[in-house]
Amino acid sequence: MSPGRWILQLKASFWRVGMAIGMYLHKLASPRPKPPSFSVNITTTISTAKGSIELVFYAPRGYRRPLKASGSDISHQAAYPVVVNFHGGGFTLGSPYDDARWASMVTESVNAVVVSVGYRLAPEHPFPTAVEDGVEAVLWLSKHGESMGLDCRNMALSGFSSGGNLCFTVALRLEAEYKKLSDGALYRNPEVHSAKLRALVSWYPIVDYTRSRAERRASNPGGVDKSLPLYLTDIFDASYLHPPSAISTDNPYLSPAVAPDSTLINGLPTHIALYTCEWDQLFVEGEAFRTRLASLGKQITGERVRGVRHGWDKAPNPFKADLKAEVVYREACVELRRVFETEAA
Repeated sequence: MSPGRWILQLKASFWRVGMAIGMYLHKLASPRPKPPSFSVNITTTISTAKGSIELVFYAPRGYRRPLKASGSDISHQAAYPVVVNFHGGGFTLGSPYDDARWASMVTESVNAVVVSVGYRLAPEHPFPTAVEDGVEAVLWLSKHGESMGLDCRNMALSGFSSGGNLCFTVALRLEAEYKKLSDGALYRNPEVHSAKLRALVSWYPIVDYTRSRAERRASNPGGVDKSLPLYLTDIFDASYLHPPSAISTDNPYLSPAVAPDSTLINGLPTHIALYTCEWDQLFVEGEAFRTRLASLGKQITGERVRGVRHGWDKAPNPFKADLKAEVVYREACVELRRVFETEAA
């Protein structure tokens, strides 16, 4: 790693500690979110950067983790829908434990298992590692889900900020991976197709890297002062978009908002819930993407959350949970449950 990258890693490490403290305080507020049920570490196979990623499971009441890989001990329980979640943090910060409040709401209101993905972070692992790790998680669940009591034919992706980007980019990359696996004789096995994406739930995502940070900040309806600090977004971009000379910002696995129509039509599920923040530098590109997806025939739900900044639902307030976040989360869960029940019928 070059000296410049070492300095960037030190900055990222500092802010990771700060975000971890913020998330700890965030989860102290009553009602406290449920703790994870268990976690699994899986070895990567898709990315050229070999390693492992953590999958953190949040299960609804009544779910019992199977003790046997054969699945013979779960025949008595119905298979649960799956929501694969990606945390935020500019692809540089955060952990799969950050979205515990969302996971708790999903397990309670949708009766689904949430699998939060500990994708590897930049600058140690720049683009496209996070996307590849997301695909890895879905493929692993495709293979092992049945033995774990999961219905991977009834799967959704969710995510926040950079994780909201991964909702779209993982879905698009997954479609390409399925095609590659199908074309290879080694993978002529129906289990690689056992996952079926029914919906996406994307919260205030970054979807168009062809727009500069200056352009984004200037377009914030709430004003520049309500945008994320420039020093922080500079760290995010320098960490993830590396090396800059090798990054095409219109790559669909980076900027889904500028992907070709055919890529979006074929690679994304019909049902997409998209939530944007009114006082956010990502508001304009998020709303433009909403309009484009609807024009392509996608069924778009979600809303523009009025009077809030980027990441408003993760406020580090240990004394009071955000009531607006609870209401909007619950609305998203109602729609998600409807999609699962409709598609399973």
